[in-house]
Amino acid sequence: MRAGNMIAVAGTAPIAEDAMTACPGDVYGQTKRCLEISLKAIAEAGGDAASVIRTRIMLTDIAAWKEAARAHGELFKDIRPACTFVEVKGFIDPEWLVETEMDCVVEGD
Repeated sequence: MRAGNMIAVAGTAPIAEDAMTACPGDVYGQTKRCLEISLKAIAEAGGDAASVIRTRIMLTDIAAWKEAARAHGELFKDIRPACTFVEVKGFIDPEWLVETEMDCVVEGD
């Protein structure tokens, strides 16, 4: 969703191209897929990875945060948006171990 120079990408789940769960049982792989989907949506709204100012990583098991952080860090190591990790009870599909959200500020409106 874009409003002026802000882009918000809400609850992005690890859904593969075939509409199945991407990387079942793999927090790192699921996180990478969520970030990939979010960045595609951001690009379609006129932004890019450098415009991301905040991310949220929601995990069903907070003990797996290092795997999610590794995927996040590979993408954002030079951008360094504000990031929050939280544990949630679950998602719509029990195979999903992670969901992400991103907020961006882009030039112009």
